[in-house]
Amino acid sequence: MSEWYWSAQAAYPVLATLQWLPLVGALLLLLIRRERVAVAVGRLLAVGELLVAIDLYARIDLSTTVMQFAERFDPLAYHAAADGISVLFILLAALLGVLLSFYGMARQQITPVRLLGVLLVIEASTMCMLTTMNLLWFAAASAVQLALVGYLLWRWASASEERLALARFLQYQLFGWLLFVAGSVVLVWSHVDVVGGRWTFDLFDLLATPQLGKYQSAAFYLLFYGLAIRTPLFPLHGWLPNSAGYGLIAVGPVLLLGVKVGIYGMARFLLPLTAEAVIVWQPYVVAFAMVGVFYAALLAFRQANLRRLLAFAVVSHTSLIVIGLFTLHPAGLQGALLLAVNFGLAITVMLMMIGYVYRRAGTTNLDRLGGLFDRVPFIAIAFLIGGLALLGMPGTPGFDAVHLVLEASIETFGALPTIATALGNVATAGFLLWAFQRAFLAARPKDLPARRIARTSGMEYFVGGTTLLVLLAAGFYPEPWLRLTDTATQALAAYFQHG
Repeated sequence: MSEWYWSAQAAYPVLATLQWLPLVGALLLLLIRRERVAVAVGRLLAVGELLVAIDLYARIDLSTTVMQFAERFDPLAYHAAADGISVLFILLAALLGVLLSFYGMARQQITPVRLLGVLLVIEASTMCMLTTMNLLWFAAASAVQLALVGYLLWRWASASEERLALARFLQYQLFGWLLFVAGSVVLVWSHVDVVGGRWTFDLFDLLATPQLGKYQSAAFYLLFYGLAIRTPLFPLHGWLPNSAGYGLIAVGPVLLLGVKVGIYGMARFLLPLTAEAVIVWQPYVVAFAMVGVFYAALLAFRQANLRRLLAFAVVSHTSLIVIGLFTLHPAGLQGALLLAVNFGLAITVMLMMIGYVYRRAGTTNLDRLGGLFDRVPFIAIAFLIGGLALLGMPGTPGFDAVHLVLEASIETFGALPTIATALGNVATAGFLLWAFQRAFLAARPKDLPARRIARTSGMEYFVGGTTLLVLLAAGFYPEPWLRLTDTATQALAAYFQHG
C-alpha cells in the first residue's frame, strides 16, 4: 500500500476535501484585504463545503455495512472513512456552517473576516472528528475546536460576565478532553497487552483485538464521561448555563450543540470498543438520563433568562437522546441519531432567533420582554417551530425519531420507565411554550420605555427560513434519513445482539 491512499469510490479524496477546503479558505481570507470580498469568499467556501457533503451523500452505498471512502496516510496515522451515520452528521455540520456564515455577518457587531476564518477552521476540525477512524485524531481535532470556541467566548462575548462563562467552559471541557484521552490510552494499553507490538489508536485495529476485562470498565468510564461533558448530559452540564447565559448568544452555542459530537463519539467509538462494559453499565446510564430529563425541566421553569432556559432544555433533550442510544436496539440507535440531528436544526433556529431578539431588545430576561409578536412575527413563529421540533411534533424529524426511541425503550426497559421519559418530554413542552408566551405574546412591561422594535430584515428571513425549510422538509419526508442510517445502526446494534 502506498503512503497516501484513497478509495476509488470517489474520483477525488472527498473526506480529505471536507477537512482541507475550510482550512484553505481560512488561509485565503488572511490574504484578502477588502472586507466585502473576503466575506463573499468565506460564504462561497461554506457553500462549497455543503456541496461536497451533498456529493458524499449521493455517492454512498447504503446496502453495505462496510465503512466507505477510506483514506490513509500512514506516516501521520491518518485514517478516514464514512458510513451512513457519518454522512448524516456531515450534512448537518456543513449546513450549519453555511447558516452561521450568514448569521454572524447579520449581527454587525464583530469583525466579519476574523469570525469567518475562525468558523471555517472550526468546521474543518468538526469534519475531521466526523470522518476519522483514529481516537488520537478525534481528540486532536476536538482540542482545536474547543480552543477556538473558547476564543470566541473570550473575544466576542455579549455581556460583562464572559470571564465566568469562559472559566467554566474551559474547566469542564479540558477535564472532559483529558478523560477521553485517558480512556483512549487505556484501550490502546489493553490492545498492546493482548497482541504486543506498537501502540495504535486506529478503531479497526482496536476492534480486531478482544479487550481485556480488567480494562473494559475503566475505558468505558473515561470515554463516557469525557463525551458526556461535551454532549452535555446531567450531571456534567454545569458549563452550559453560564456559556449560554453570558457568552455568545448563538454562534458559540450552535458550534457546540448544533452538531452533537459527543453523541457521535459514543456511537462511533464508545459503544463498539467497550461493548461488554456498556451492557453492564447500561441501566445506570439510563437511570441518570431519566433523572436528567426531569431535573432539567424543573430548573428550566425557574429561569428568568430565555438563554439559560434554553440551556436546560438542551440538557433535558440530550437525556432523551442518550436513553435511545443506550437501548442498544437498532430502532433506538437510529432514533437517537436522528433525534440528535433534529435537535441540531431545532436548537440552531431557536438560538438564532434569540440572538435577533437580543439585538432588538438588548436583553433576553423574560421580565423585560413581551409584545414582540406584533413587530417580529416571523422571528416568533420560527422560535415556536424550533421548540415544537425539539419536542418531536408531527411534521418535524423529531416525530419519527422520538417514536423509534420510545418503541425501543418499551422493548428494552419496559413500559414504566418509557412512560416516565415521555412525561419528561411533556414537561419540556410546557416550559418552552411558557417561555414563548412570556417573550412574544405577553404584554410589554409598563415600566419599560417605549422603543421601536426593528422589523425582520431580509438576511434574517433567509437564515431563519432556510433552517425551517430544511427542518420541515426532513419532517414531512424522513425516508432518505431513515435509509441513510438503517444499515449502519443495524451493524452497531449487532455488537450487543450477538456479543
